[in-house]
Formats: sequence, C-alpha cells, structure tokens
Amino acid sequence: MACNQPAQQLIDTFLDALWVEKGLGQNTLDAYRRDLCAIAEWAESGGLHLIALTGNDIQRYLAHRFQQGVSARSVARQLSCLRSFYRYLVRENRIQVDPTALVENPKLGRPLPKSLTESDVEALLEQPNTEEALGLRDRTMLEVLYATGLRVTELVGLTIHQINPRQGVVRVFGKGGKERLVPMGEESLSWLARYLREARPLLLGTVQSDVLFPSNRARQMARQTFWYSIKRYAKAAGIEKPLSPHTLRHAFATHLLNHGADLRVLQLLLGHSDLSTTQIYTHIASARIKSLHAQHHPRG
Repeated sequence: MACNQPAQQLIDTFLDALWVEKGLGQNTLDAYRRDLCAIAEWAESGGLHLIALTGNDIQRYLAHRFQQGVSARSVARQLSCLRSFYRYLVRENRIQVDPTALVENPKLGRPLPKSLTESDVEALLEQPNTEEALGLRDRTMLEVLYATGLRVTELVGLTIHQINPRQGVVRVFGKGGKERLVPMGEESLSWLARYLREARPLLLGTVQSDVLFPSNRARQMARQTFWYSIKRYAKAAGIEKPLSPHTLRHAFATHLLNHGADLRVLQLLLGHSDLSTTQIYTHIASARIKSLHAQHHPRG
C-alpha cells in the first residue's frame, strides 16, 4: 500500500529503526507498513497529517475501522503498531506527546486456536503422493511441521545445515532471530532421510542450493505456496474445519499437552518469549479432558 511521500519517508525510517532494534521478520514489518499507510491515507483524506494526529483523531480512526467491520483483534493489533510508531517519534523528538497514550485497547475475547484431532492429522499426512518428488517433499514437510511445531515461515526457510539427523534435532531461527533446538522424532526423521535420498536431488537438478525444501523451480518456496498445499490436502482428506497456516503448529502443541507435556517445555519448543502466549493451549487441553470425562465417566 502506498501513501503520500512525507508519510512514506517517515514510515520507512521508523521501520528501519524497528528492524535494527528488534530484528522483526519481514512479514511483521510489512503488516506495520500496511497499518501505518492506511491511517496516513485516512488522515490525508481529512486534511490531517500522520505526525500531527491527536488522541481523539486516533480514536476516530479506530472507530472508523470498526465501522468497516474490522475485528477487535485486528484493531488492537493496529493500535499496538501505532503505539510503537508514536513512541518512536517521541523518542526521536519529532513530537512532544504520544497521542496513543490515553487510547484504551479494544476489549478482546480469548479465542482458542483452531486445531485438528490426531485422526485429522493422520488423514492429512496421507494425502501427498509420495511416489512423486513433489509429493514426497510435501509429505516430509507436513511430517516435520507436525513433529516440531515450526511456523510455516520457519519451515520453508530451513536450510540443509539447520538439521542434524544424527542428533535428531533442527536448529530454528524464530522471531527476532532467536535460536532454538527442536527434536524431530523418529517418524519425521525417517521421512526426511527418504526425501533427502530420493526427492531433493531431483527437485534441485543441477542447481547448487542449501534450501532444504526447494520449490519445483529449485528455489526457496514461498510460505503462501505451502499454505495452499495444506489447504488442498486438507480438502482431499475431507477436513472441513477452518484452517490457518498455523493449524499444524496448534495441533502439535495441543496434542503434546493432551499427552502430558509440560507447559514450560512447550514454550521452549514453540519459541514463545512469554509463557502467557503458550498458556492458551491449556484451555484446549482442559476442554479435551472435560469432553473425555463426560464421554467415559459413568456419571459424566
């Protein structure tokens, strides 16, 4: 999304500083850019400038977004972006007062992540045609995703040097460049060994690359491409639940908790900086326990 040049320059400067300070991923920076350009365009349409907005202006903009049907969670994310932006401007002495300081966050519910049952996951994993190079690649990616709980962006960005089959771990660089080691499990390691032996050489051809899961053009796959593959395989498996790119990540977390995993261990595996982010999965596990109690207890 483009906005007027003065606002664009200001936004670019802020995003450059944010990248240096926090090492945010490109997807997050792109989302910040869209949010800031959107309010810059809204301000310009009313004869205002992004740098001169007041608290009342911010509240009017957020109300405008609600009227457009934007969810409270999305509005809260946009407000978080604005807070970072205006705090930066105060710190750089571009403005004296942070207009977001007295703006309250929208009240949010606590939606549970959409997850798949263990039988759903099994059905999904069976869909790729593993007699073909692309199908074997996709099956291996699904296996690794479910075994490790990686983000899709982390998965498609893996290089051959990040995996250690002998130790059975993958070295992951998550949000903010934070590194973590995640065990892979015997099943995914078995599929990985077969993929490296049979499919990856065919996908790369004569191209020299350290990308672990190359596209059919021997390049790093876009996360959207793999996300479309997940949706296609889910449809073929008869899975009608709403899916997201994090569906298998949520399944990984939920199924580990259902089988007795410790929440702190899960936090480390998922790469969450705050335990409160991980705790949402305890609600899913609790709901599962109640369901099993009602189903099997004689007085359930």
